[in-house]
Amino acid sequence: MTIRIPQQELDLLDAYCEQVSRTKSDVLRDFIRSLSKKVTKSE
Repeated sequence: MTIRIPQQELDLLDAYCEQVSRTKSDVLRDFIRSLSKKVTKSE
């Protein structure tokens, strides 16, 4: 997957990943998983 984000947001992501000693993939994966709590599924 490729995403395009402004340099400022990439720098923020890099800083966060360094702070928590995790990869960008790990952080983004956890964020995506957290969306399941916020999205209302219509059935």
